[in-house]
Amino acid sequence: MEDLSPFIDNINRKTRLSPENMALLTAAFKVVKVKKKQLLIQPGFVAKYRIYVLKGAFHSYVIDDKGNEHTIQFAVEDWWLSDYNSYVHQVPATQFVEALENSTILQIDHQAEQQLKNTNWELATLFRLMAEQTAAYLARRTVSNLTQSAEERYNEFVAKYPQVLQRLPQYALASYLNMTREFLSKIRNAKVRKK
Repeated sequence: MEDLSPFIDNINRKTRLSPENMALLTAAFKVVKVKKKQLLIQPGFVAKYRIYVLKGAFHSYVIDDKGNEHTIQFAVEDWWLSDYNSYVHQVPATQFVEALENSTILQIDHQAEQQLKNTNWELATLFRLMAEQTAAYLARRTVSNLTQSAEERYNEFVAKYPQVLQRLPQYALASYLNMTREFLSKIRNAKVRKK
């Protein structure tokens, strides 16, 4: 039996659910073991699940028409992910979601989430808060990409997510920060020399 306390703590940071509603929510999620490099979502198939990471690491990415990979999001323990456009609208996905490590996730399927939201105002409020936080994160990321230099984006990532840095492949981090691997290496090497 998996320890769901990190998941329950994550929910409690968003809103306080009654014990009955917390039990309803946790019962709607299923524990799934995922192998490194396994795809949870891929283009052309509808994203059926909202995913919470209990253990492990993931990245979501798209591939452009020249074959270049562009990382959209990372997710490690206590983070959420999906191809949200596909999940919310139940249309074919445009993103890949891939495990970077052997991982354990909790997932809820779209239909189960809709049923919870339609029958329970407290759980509907929780999912609304989650949607607002996701929208705010994506807005911050867009503004950062448009207004900050590559070095500023790297420094901000290091400051916010120091525990994640060593777990991410350099190619994925470079594409997330919208820079080449070579430029990322140059920034990292300059930081090491300054120390």
